[in-house]
Amino acid sequence: MVSDLHADPSNADQAHAWDGQEGAYWAEHADRFDRAVRGYRADFLAAAGVSDADRVLDIGCGTGETTRDLARQATGGRVLGVDLSSAMLRVARQRAAAGGLHNADFVQADAQVHPFPAAAFDVAVSRSGTMFFADPVAAFRNIGGALRPGGRLVQLVWQPLADNEWFLSLPRALAAGRPLPAPAAGAPGPFSLADPARARTVLGAAGFTDIRLEPHREAMWFGEDAADAERFTLGMLGWMLDGLDERDRRRAVDALRSTLTAHESGTGVLYASAAWIIRATRP
Repeated sequence: MVSDLHADPSNADQAHAWDGQEGAYWAEHADRFDRAVRGYRADFLAAAGVSDADRVLDIGCGTGETTRDLARQATGGRVLGVDLSSAMLRVARQRAAAGGLHNADFVQADAQVHPFPAAAFDVAVSRSGTMFFADPVAAFRNIGGALRPGGRLVQLVWQPLADNEWFLSLPRALAAGRPLPAPAAGAPGPFSLADPARARTVLGAAGFTDIRLEPHREAMWFGEDAADAERFTLGMLGWMLDGLDERDRRRAVDALRSTLTAHESGTGVLYASAAWIIRATRP
């Protein structure tokens, strides 16, 4: 059941997931999800280029790691984190308060339609939070309206599925031989902005200019060892076992265990991933 969140009707499914069980699981395992993408952290913060007095908008802030990072940089400014998930925002608020970050605020909102104050921010950022809009042009136009003229948008999004071993390997193992539907081109989801041409088209139609995509490749971390990663992965993707008989369930879990074991390293279970850091400017 969605809380007091006002979401655009086209984003109702996303709101139901993120302000429901999916968001609750992320909130419960905040440190693990942050560690999974930790390899991108330094480059993403450098691309954001936030200075002391900047006013920053963090779209899809989740449990707030990026919001907190930017609040430490914008000591004379403010950072507003926005997300659909009330559970993740509770964690974000608690951690910001524990860190004494009084310049970090959080609002539960759908960034596609939320009435942000006009021209109120110098920079808008998003670490893997902008791929889920049902109407991305409308969403980015709304975000653009919240930026001052000359304001910057910096986002991390996934490159195509074929370049992301983690997304290929884990669901494929749990599919137990069943075909996996390919994501519909442009549909909301992890790879909706993976095509550079589409990303440029969407952002251009939303009014952004100087659109630049920079490729990055990093290892994603899924656990200390295969057993640890198995528990974490089944918590995320265990729904894929629904409807399987006992034999196929065992087969799927064995396949998952096999791929996780094959990806064990001295620093944990690691899978290859690839992302774009996309920069754009509001004229």
